[in-house]
Amino acid sequence: MLLPVADALARVLRLVEPVGTEEIPLAEATGRVLAADAVAARSQPPFPASAMDGYAVRAADAGVGARLIVTGEAAAGNGHGDHVGPGEAVRIFTGAPVPEGADTILIQENAIGENGTIEVAQAPAPWEHIRPAGMDFAEGFRLAAPRRLSGRECALLAAMNVARLTVRCRPMVALIPTGNELVEPGQTPGPNQIVSSNDIGLAAMLAAAGAKPKRCPIARDSHDSLLAALEPARGADFIVTLGGASVGDHDLVAQVFGEAGLETDFYKIAMRPGKPLMAGKFGGKVMLGLPGNPVSAMVCGEVFLKPAIDAALGLPAGPRTTRAAFLSHDLGPNGPREHYMRANLSLAADGLMRCEVAENQDSSLVATLARANALAIRPPDAPAATAGNAIDCIPLD
Repeated sequence: MLLPVADALARVLRLVEPVGTEEIPLAEATGRVLAADAVAARSQPPFPASAMDGYAVRAADAGVGARLIVTGEAAAGNGHGDHVGPGEAVRIFTGAPVPEGADTILIQENAIGENGTIEVAQAPAPWEHIRPAGMDFAEGFRLAAPRRLSGRECALLAAMNVARLTVRCRPMVALIPTGNELVEPGQTPGPNQIVSSNDIGLAAMLAAAGAKPKRCPIARDSHDSLLAALEPARGADFIVTLGGASVGDHDLVAQVFGEAGLETDFYKIAMRPGKPLMAGKFGGKVMLGLPGNPVSAMVCGEVFLKPAIDAALGLPAGPRTTRAAFLSHDLGPNGPREHYMRANLSLAADGLMRCEVAENQDSSLVATLARANALAIRPPDAPAATAGNAIDCIPLD
């Protein structure tokens, strides 16, 4: 009996252990996964600051028609050292520290200036337009791990005065394409050969997911070539073979790697495309055998490899997030395997998300995959569906 997709994913994730950590400068942190809480070394703002251009005054002195003497100026990076006394005002600019004694900001639109004095045209409320110290965050504020760091969070860390961070190392993934039929991109294929593409696509996918892909040389369909392919893969956190995992005289991956120490956890799943998926441990590292068809390999990468990388990075890991959409056309019944169909999501004029499933789902059609922006999921043995029925989809990056 073929293993259901959900069970296969759970078993893959059980094989994964978090990778180690390293310390890096903040400037290199975007996209990395924070492994230890970051703690603010100062408050933001560190002092009461003006939120507007205008005048720092005492609210009790700033009634309509009052005339105040301007005693100085405060700009961002340049405070006004003297106390603001009764009947006084300090010219102030956005971001500047509010001088002692002042408890409100009279915005410049509400002040009439003349010969070193101002007249109040509209009275400000107490503490109006003043950002209190620590309004954004206080010293000791923690940005909690684990989390993947975006540009927004890196800006926060800079404001927290955090110069170095502890992050997860990028898990190394060795990709081993297999097959006599393959040549490298740029080479001239023989009459019975094709250009290797799934290792290129998976390398890009893995890099975007936070891993460090390592493309290994193509392994030919022989015992010695496959065994030699393991050498450049040593030291990787994951070993991923591409092709050679189906049933056939030339499918030697399981046999050769089994002899070399592969402990197989499962083989074959109830998924289309991607039935000949293999998973296990090799030398303490996770090993996945993906199908050789390019679309099958990429779909398995979305469904299994991405969550596995999340787990290695210490992030919450599980099934890919889906969103519901409404079919724009009819679909026939599904077979016994869960089907991940190349599709396109679009927002219709009525504000609803529509899903158009590609007509030809052959697992060799890379152009169809490149045009897709989602995978529409059909459960095993799903009945025929009609236009307007809901369907779950995995949005593609």
